[in-house]
Amino acid sequence: MTGLENTKHVIIKDYIVIPIETGYIKPNDDLSAIIEPAKRLMQDDDYLVIAETPISVSQNRLVDEAKYTPSLTAKFLTTVWSKYLWGYVLGPLLGIKERTIKNLRKLPEETKAHKEVVLQLYGLKHALKPASEAGIDLSNAPGTFVSLLPENPEKVAKEIKEEIGKDVCVMIIDTDATYMKNGKYFTGLPIAIDGIDADNGFFGYFKGQLSENMGSTPLGCSEEIDVETALKFANIAEDYQRSLSTEMKTIHSVKAVLGTEIDEVTVEALDSITHTPAVIIRKQ
Repeated sequence: MTGLENTKHVIIKDYIVIPIETGYIKPNDDLSAIIEPAKRLMQDDDYLVIAETPISVSQNRLVDEAKYTPSLTAKFLTTVWSKYLWGYVLGPLLGIKERTIKNLRKLPEETKAHKEVVLQLYGLKHALKPASEAGIDLSNAPGTFVSLLPENPEKVAKEIKEEIGKDVCVMIIDTDATYMKNGKYFTGLPIAIDGIDADNGFFGYFKGQLSENMGSTPLGCSEEIDVETALKFANIAEDYQRSLSTEMKTIHSVKAVLGTEIDEVTVEALDSITHTPAVIIRKQ
């Protein structure tokens, strides 16, 4: 018996995973929709793993891509570099995911403005990445807005732990990959926990195709934690998220979930589905 007979939960590997379900967390909202259930349900030694997007949106880390005019560089990177070179040559050659290849081959016109945002905010190093550049999320923001990675996720994780008031570990993660080669961990993302070499952009992504993909990237943690443990709990959380019918991992999954084009998504539409911004993970 788990003591959770009346609480939604699943078993993944040797762990109990308890989802925290909410409505859409909006810009400038506090995080009480995550924190209050966590206070009630968590026990000492539990892990609370939170997706980065609700943190970013609550911090109002939103950018309207419609305000950006694509430069010649952005147009080249979208069409020649990402769609054709990576979609038809380098992607298949390096064995990247078939889903990613299909998505690259049908990049929408709006991607040019997206590339311009990446160029201006993060530079060429990140814009060269054919997809998921700099952890910018296109799928959980309304209209032509996108969300950037959260500001200081380690500080946020520590503040959430303090509000929960128990001996727990709080971690904020991104689904973009951490890789390992020769015992060293790295990611293309601009930020990650200590022990993962971050801010490698395209060069991290390219090297990653020749390395071992270790799964989701821990961005910040309330505790000092070794990379292997952090990755284990990040991937348990990601395994649960992948099982959800409302998962919107790419812009191409938005229409399937919400029934609308990516640039027509409203806050009301986002609030019409159940979101799972966090999971509690407990050893059985």
